[in-house]
Amino acid sequence: MPTLYSLKPAFQNLLRPLVGRLVARGVTANQVTLAAAVLSVLAGAVVALFYDIFVVFWLLPVVLFVRMALNAIDGMMAREFRQASKLGAYLNELGDVVSDVALILPFMLAGPFAPPGVVTFAIAAMLTEYAGVLGVMTGGGRGYDGPFGKSDRALALGVIAALIGSGIMLPYWFGWIFPLMALLSVYTMINRVRAGLRRAETAAS
Repeated sequence: MPTLYSLKPAFQNLLRPLVGRLVARGVTANQVTLAAAVLSVLAGAVVALFYDIFVVFWLLPVVLFVRMALNAIDGMMAREFRQASKLGAYLNELGDVVSDVALILPFMLAGPFAPPGVVTFAIAAMLTEYAGVLGVMTGGGRGYDGPFGKSDRALALGVIAALIGSGIMLPYWFGWIFPLMALLSVYTMINRVRAGLRRAETAAS
């Protein structure tokens, strides 16, 4: 199904000159992967500590965008500069999960979002990525199927954080947005399982 992930090649083309310069300076894909995770955790901690200062939520859209850029950069380093490694695969997947949780949970502290809904979304996001990773084990390859993958989650969270950071009073019914995103994530997880099975069957035939 359609997902913002389809725009990744164009985004990578914009970043390719920067990737070359980083590699020339000795920066590695694993370092970039770790930097993305550390940045996400620090941003989440800052927002959680100073959530009552609403403008601090503007930090999240910025970090979400930078994180997407770093994720694209480490992937290009791994593929195009032969920096792929088994350790890198672990760091990439675990770093994504840690980053997601760190950037989602601070929304529990902002009205009108209830903690159960935010936590449920965080869990659903983790399961979505896990379903994608399981495609490798079944022979179907890493799944990035939509409609609500990592890039889509980042866009949605960025918009919500920008609204909060702008001081806009969100209506009470807006509190259902996180349970809704959790349902979209579960739907995405199911799509990834189905697509992974189809790819595995095709590869085996």
